[in-house]
Amino acid sequence: MTFVQTLAGSRRGDRLAGTGRSLRRGFLKLRLSLAAGIDAASPIAAALVLALALSAYFALLPGVDLTVSDLFHDPALGFVATTDPALRALRKSSSWVMGLTLLALIVIAVRGWWTGWREARKALFLISGLALASGLVVNGVFKSSWGRARPIQIEAFGGEAEFTRAWAITDQCASNCSFVSGEASSAAWIAAVAVVMTPQPWRAILIPAVFAYAAALSFNRLLFGGHFLSDIVLSWAITALVLCLLHRFMLHCPVAARRARRRRRARPSLGTALA
Repeated sequence: MTFVQTLAGSRRGDRLAGTGRSLRRGFLKLRLSLAAGIDAASPIAAALVLALALSAYFALLPGVDLTVSDLFHDPALGFVATTDPALRALRKSSSWVMGLTLLALIVIAVRGWWTGWREARKALFLISGLALASGLVVNGVFKSSWGRARPIQIEAFGGEAEFTRAWAITDQCASNCSFVSGEASSAAWIAAVAVVMTPQPWRAILIPAVFAYAAALSFNRLLFGGHFLSDIVLSWAITALVLCLLHRFMLHCPVAARRARRRRRARPSLGTALA
């Protein structure tokens, strides 16, 4: 009995030690990321500037959302694109594409245990990005908290809710609201998968094709009256910003920081040699 208790205690100690090592690695990555710095030309800075610029545009010109949505609305028939078989099939296709893409990334991540971590790290980054950007930030925070009614729900297009501008927190919708678009975020993630995982010989063909498909999925929601223009483009910008930050933490920062640290270490040696 004493041996069993000792063995169980040893296993608990091993698990705690493993957790401690994981936390230390996480803090080390964060420290390395901060040490590497972020320059003005980095993807993070570009995504942040884009998100701020688009936010300012739609906040100052809220009528753009109504004008664009009105292009696809018929006063007698409503948003007629909702009955188009091709557009409905396009929307349904996203579930298959998302599912197969996610399954392929899981296989790549698991296979990394035997074939090396280069591609597996990319796959883990993308899986984490889907959970964090589309899952937590877009659907968990924005769509659940901002309360913006969808175009099809507002008075201007036959509904009962009031129109509110982008970023305005309101009570016109109780759940699964318009700001920002979850499907546009998922489409942006699909585009990110193409950018990160496509081999060099196929990039010139596959990446533009995937971006075109992702854009079609996103703006399909505009035609259906499911989202305003600002919901879609801001969803892309927010998703891009989250993915850029995560890429920095999971893939880029250790390499960049170590290079910077080596350069800093080499400077005193160079000065001593010249002296």
